[in-house]
Amino acid sequence: MHAPKALLSYPRFLWRALGVATDGGWLFYVWMTALTAVALVGANAWAVQVRDGMARTNMTDHVSWGLYIANFTFCVGLAAGGVMMVIPAYLYRDHEMHDVVIIGEILAIAAIIMSTLSVVVDLGRPDRFWHLVPGLGKFNWPISMLTWDVIVLNGYLLINLHIVGYLLYVRYLGRQPDPRVYVPFVFLSILWAISIHTVTAFLYCGLGGRPFWNTALLAPRFLATAFVAGPAFILLAMRVVRTRTGLPIAPGPARTLVQIIRVAMATNLIMLASELFTLFYTGGGHAASAQYLFFGDHGKHGLVPWIWTAIVLNLGGTALFFTPAALERGNVRMLACAMCVVGIWIEKGMGLIVPGFIPSTLHELIEYAPSVIEWKVTAGIWAFGLMIFTAGLKLAVAVFTDELHDGPVPTSAPA
Repeated sequence: MHAPKALLSYPRFLWRALGVATDGGWLFYVWMTALTAVALVGANAWAVQVRDGMARTNMTDHVSWGLYIANFTFCVGLAAGGVMMVIPAYLYRDHEMHDVVIIGEILAIAAIIMSTLSVVVDLGRPDRFWHLVPGLGKFNWPISMLTWDVIVLNGYLLINLHIVGYLLYVRYLGRQPDPRVYVPFVFLSILWAISIHTVTAFLYCGLGGRPFWNTALLAPRFLATAFVAGPAFILLAMRVVRTRTGLPIAPGPARTLVQIIRVAMATNLIMLASELFTLFYTGGGHAASAQYLFFGDHGKHGLVPWIWTAIVLNLGGTALFFTPAALERGNVRMLACAMCVVGIWIEKGMGLIVPGFIPSTLHELIEYAPSVIEWKVTAGIWAFGLMIFTAGLKLAVAVFTDELHDGPVPTSAPA
């Protein structure tokens, strides 16, 4: 690439990309308007929370992590799951997957932003975030697992921004990408994706005072569920892209993702069964949280409907994925994807984070249910993330269909 010309074209690319990402038909404007409205409602709710304090949430000294951290955990897995398109595309040289791998990378960017926002709104004093900045605050590296989490999440965001930005810009210029510039980062993203969810799991299972999380299976289960939620969400996005845009998508990548989901979901269910056997067959104090979660305790059962809903959705979604219809472009596959995404969101949130605090360290049963403020803020975060994801997909489709280009049209569409 000729550097001077490329640098001169970059501002023009950004300006045209902004126009393409915010332009569309009436359905696009309805979708983005609805997301904007929800995001603004969430921003207003967060402003009220910052003004009045964390008392506007239903979190307490006993249950100090609630819906925000639950959503953070799921979004980290969603970001890690995006790498499931990179592995077959680059490690196994699946050429059909190369054409749509950009969807997974855009999803990773949007999911990391959502996970970061989930942590920001959970801070009682967000103006003190500078304590996490090296050189300004006490970073506590390498001792603090939270510090490791900050490093891997921001690193993963930068890696995917570089890959997506470079590939789209080179395609816009009508040139072939230089493998030396992006391929090393692609393989780095594979290792980094595994690390972001592993570190997140270590953040929980490293807390000795929370026996519900003290299991060596937590990190493997996190990865297994990530490799379900990420591909399932991508399948939903691919359906929209295929039916609403001019970007041709071969059936091969979707079938590969279905096979990945089958293996990952079966593995997750086996590990869940192992956990339940260990907890309930051996008994003891470690099973107190599981007893409350699955069956209630002393007349309190606030989380029981949550976890059984998650189990029903996960089992139902898994059963649908193992039917022959899941390999076809139909409603069965979309229903299975939606069931697994919602089921895992519940399982890794209200079914994992919250019961870790119940009973408390003093053996008190203090229940938790998200407040209206928490639901509004979380919905706003999701709306903002979906806006970023939608804009990213529109830009990628425009570039790879050569609607947006500045130079000769390439003979292929590498990714």
